[in-house]
Amino acid sequence: MKLAKLTAALVAAGLALPVIAAPDTATLQKLVERMEKLEARNAELEKQVKSLQGESEEIAKGLDSPRLSQYEPELTVRLKAVEKDALEMKKSASLADKFDGIKVGAALTTVAQHASGLPQGTTDAGGQLNYRADVTVELPLQAIGDIEHKVFAHVRMGQGQGLNAPFSSLGYFASAPNAVAFRASGSNPDDSVAILGQAWYQAAIPLPFGGFKPYSRETLELTFGKMDIFGFFDQNTAAGDESRQFLNSVFVHNPLLDAGGEVGVDANGFQPGFVASYVNARDKMQPWRLSFGVFGAGERGANYQKSLSQPLLMAQAETQLKLFGGLNGNYRIYGWNRSEADDFDGTSSKHTGVGASVDQRLGDGVNVFARYGKMLKGELPFNQALAIGAEFNGSYWGRAADAIGIGASWLQSGKAFRANPATAYLDSSQLTSFTYTPSGAEQVAEIYYRYRISPQFEVTPDLQLVNRGGANADADLVKVFALRANIAY
Repeated sequence: MKLAKLTAALVAAGLALPVIAAPDTATLQKLVERMEKLEARNAELEKQVKSLQGESEEIAKGLDSPRLSQYEPELTVRLKAVEKDALEMKKSASLADKFDGIKVGAALTTVAQHASGLPQGTTDAGGQLNYRADVTVELPLQAIGDIEHKVFAHVRMGQGQGLNAPFSSLGYFASAPNAVAFRASGSNPDDSVAILGQAWYQAAIPLPFGGFKPYSRETLELTFGKMDIFGFFDQNTAAGDESRQFLNSVFVHNPLLDAGGEVGVDANGFQPGFVASYVNARDKMQPWRLSFGVFGAGERGANYQKSLSQPLLMAQAETQLKLFGGLNGNYRIYGWNRSEADDFDGTSSKHTGVGASVDQRLGDGVNVFARYGKMLKGELPFNQALAIGAEFNGSYWGRAADAIGIGASWLQSGKAFRANPATAYLDSSQLTSFTYTPSGAEQVAEIYYRYRISPQFEVTPDLQLVNRGGANADADLVKVFALRANIAY
């Protein structure tokens, strides 16, 4: 009985279960719609994946080829363009690295001059025109540890001697009223020959040797090669550039060294040499330097024939001071010695001399200078020289890039020279001449105005006055008018 009742109950429950679990029609319809949407979305996604796979294959195929094609995907073209630009930039950066530190300069200077007051009949005393072109290159070499080194080269060419020839033949100590004038030695006046004026190597060794370079405040500089001695000795910021500042050589360098011929350079103004310099910058505001130089000098020493047989020895001490409220000033004293050099009468003897070169700012627009030289041994026509002057910045009259320069020099004739009659020549063939008794001192004054047309182009009118030329008391006052044009880059 109990079994029959249990069976009946299970059957009744089983019959009732499907009725309870069965969903209604609306629910089934929603489920069907969602399934259809999911299937459609899935089909769309599969389509997009296949499309992306195809584009990816085309992009990869296009990137494998260096060629550009209009049929390639836009992304491929753009990627190739970016890659090309990146490679070009890399090449440019590599090229820039190769030229990093290289310095190149170029200048062209032209001078027109006219003199009045020279003796009647003086050859080539009329108007003169000349030009000079200079190109310099400074090439740094790969450092050797902490040692930095470089090579410097200077090429020069020009035509025309200006008024230097007549002034020299007349015995004027200011024998180069045109320090720009240049013509390669032995060349025809019709030729414009380029020469290698300078070619030297320089190494800068931080001290102490083997120490930590960033902490080094001392340097040993070693330079050797063919050089311009005035790039290392007797420098002056106010009177040292004949292409922009004073034109007469007595203001460009120490007259005893330059006009007096004590440097013993070759016919083009250069010579072989070696310079060792010790630089102390422990006080960055007031560094100082000691320099010693050995140079080939004389007729056969300066042109590499017997450069070390009778050398010129030079030593210089220089320092930079902050005076007049912290304004820069450069102070140099030096001495020189030649075991054998020519006296004024053609004989040979030992020559020794001392000199000083000073330039000091007195304000933002005023830079004064002074040079002094004296022969201690040897007899030149002029054994003592003093030059003073100043350059005034154009900021005082609203032309900051312009400048006015004023200079005066006193050139004392030597005792032995005054004791002998001197001969002056009126023509280059030395056929027409006259004699006079030297006395006193030759005096030279110069004034110029440098007018800037553009940062690379300047024009300078210049006036020089030469009194008692060649220490000749009877010589007339000579006026030299000049117009100089300088283009520099």
